[in-house]
Amino acid sequence: MKLLLLLGLISSVTFAAIPQFSNTRLIVKLKPHSEIPKIASVERWQELFPNHYAVYTKNIEQTAAQLKIQNEVAYVEKDYYAGKVTLPKSLPQYEDIILGKNAYFNDPMMGRLWAFNNEREGGMAVTDAYTRFQAKNKKEIIVAVIDTGVDINHEDLKTNIWINAGEIPGNGIDDEHNGYVDDVHGINTLDRDSQGRATANNMDQEGHGTHVSGTIGAIQNNEIGIAGVASKVKIMGIRTVPNDGDELDVDVIESYIYAAKNGAKIINCSFGKAHNEGGMAVSAAIEYIGNEYGVLVIVASGNETSNIDNQPTYPASYTNENLLVVASSSTGGGLSYFSNYGKVSVDVAAPGSQIYSTTPGNEYESNSGTSMATPNTVGVAAEILSRSSNLSPTELKKIIMSTVTKVPEFENKLVSGGRVNLRKALQSLQQ
Repeated sequence: MKLLLLLGLISSVTFAAIPQFSNTRLIVKLKPHSEIPKIASVERWQELFPNHYAVYTKNIEQTAAQLKIQNEVAYVEKDYYAGKVTLPKSLPQYEDIILGKNAYFNDPMMGRLWAFNNEREGGMAVTDAYTRFQAKNKKEIIVAVIDTGVDINHEDLKTNIWINAGEIPGNGIDDEHNGYVDDVHGINTLDRDSQGRATANNMDQEGHGTHVSGTIGAIQNNEIGIAGVASKVKIMGIRTVPNDGDELDVDVIESYIYAAKNGAKIINCSFGKAHNEGGMAVSAAIEYIGNEYGVLVIVASGNETSNIDNQPTYPASYTNENLLVVASSSTGGGLSYFSNYGKVSVDVAAPGSQIYSTTPGNEYESNSGTSMATPNTVGVAAEILSRSSNLSPTELKKIIMSTVTKVPEFENKLVSGGRVNLRKALQSLQQ
């Protein structure tokens, strides 16, 4: 059990007690074309996306009861915490994998990235894909990493960090009128100003979000560190997951909407929780950003060695068409021993054991978990989209799933029955 707490899905826990919720916020959906009802105990309504609001109050139970009887209200949900968990650090019980020099990349630590190997070696055929399928005029893809933040100054990430071109750094003004002040590189929903707005300091103090970011978009061929899977990508760091992994539903929803409105086409979600209480708002937000902004949300399946067809975990167990769910595969090519699976619920596998990537302060380390498999898949998705930017989320998802390396062990455990393969995906674009 101690080892599982070190693994990468940062908020997947089983609650022995009743799940905790915010004592100041509710989630409310209004019926279409309804006006906001006047409730004396409500201090503020914050629109999250059409018809969906975060409602601030000092009396949760009283306000919820009053809202539920209003004709304008479709439903009321509490703003649940995911549950605290120890976030992953390095895994000393694993020895790092050291391979030979990489034929395509000059980054000196590439020998540790076994996920770049060909499919017969358990990898995603990343090096082979770049060697065989060169491309000009690729489009830059913005990827949002909703996590513990990101070290925007890391030597192997800094030129691949998203910049909000409409915002003037440090002037204390919401220059481009998107509702956030000085959000040059993203936002922090865990820290809010006097008006309740998420602030702009998205720096990662824990390490998880920076590790995820490096797998997706570490600078390729800069003779430093490692290379990310995607070649033309900008990382939008959104700090929504506390260092103890106890994120709230409202913050997750706000992060989805912020990412989509500011140009992210793919969102990495290496977090989750083992309870949902019948909540619909997070799934509705995923649906909204897919339909309105063309966003594919890629999520970790979890690390409990469970069949989530029978034991759901969220957001992985939502059924949105623009949601891609990822299991973890090991260096031997099979399913990582800790990985969740599900013939109905889990779409693909990707390398997630002993993944070497960036950590804050220009450092690097190996971590394991479906948290690490997810950004490998996100990197593949971003590279595909950079070469064919007109793909819809469902089309992009279909390409990833239809070009997997089939693995007999996965036939009854994953929807696709296979592990993601960048070379085969790019080959399908050529055809």
